[in-house]
This record gives sequence, C-alpha cells and structure tokens, in this order.
Amino acid sequence: MATMNQLPRDPGRDVSAGLIAADRVEGTTVYNHAGDNIGEIETVMLDKVTGKVAYAVMSFGGFLGIGERYHPLPWSMLRYDVERGGYVVNLDKKTLEGAPNYRMDEAPDYADREWGKRLHEYYQVPPYWI
Repeated sequence: MATMNQLPRDPGRDVSAGLIAADRVEGTTVYNHAGDNIGEIETVMLDKVTGKVAYAVMSFGGFLGIGERYHPLPWSMLRYDVERGGYVVNLDKKTLEGAPNYRMDEAPDYADREWGKRLHEYYQVPPYWI
C-alpha cells in the first residue's frame, strides 16, 4: 500500500481510471458541445464536510490574463471527454457571458447558500448539497 510519499509519479495520467488528482483537473480545457474551447479549469471547490466536488471554477474571456473572468460551474454540469482530453459542458458563449462570474480580486462567498442557490438556478441544475 502506497503512502502519501509513495504516490505514483503522475496519479492523474491514467484516463481509464475513475479518479483523478485535483491538481490534474486544474488547467484542463473546457469545451462546449460544438467542440469549441471555452476556457479552462482554474480550481475545484470541495465541500469540506461531504467531500463532494461542488464547483469547477473556469477562467473565461480576457487576453493574456487581462479582463479574465472566473465562472463557477456546478460540477454536475461537466462531463469528461476522453477523446478531447477535457471537460464538456452544454453551454453556449452567450449563456456563459451572462452567467454569474467574478474577477480574481472579488471572489464570492462560496459558503453562502443563497449565492449557491442563485448560481444553480441560473444553470438550471439542482444544488450539490441536495
């Protein structure tokens, strides 16, 4: 049995596995159903009590990091596509542009359930905590 110091060198490399290290999710490209690159995952937000992945925070827009916005996406919206090597969401650019988002210096209070409820309502998916 491996200890933390003996983890495989690249635990997220095997795409056939059902698990992936969180740091391997960060930087993964996000595509829409048309195959367009619409952003990349900056980080994932985990529920500390249940261990569920609540959100994937995706960067979108801007140029060379200027004007870039962060869009928290409910994790249930993402599907991993082995062929593309990234996540696919059923969103178009217009929907994403109108979605709840923020700049790096104005991150929302992820613990605020009212904020989370509005976010899930926008995307029309049930909240992760239900």
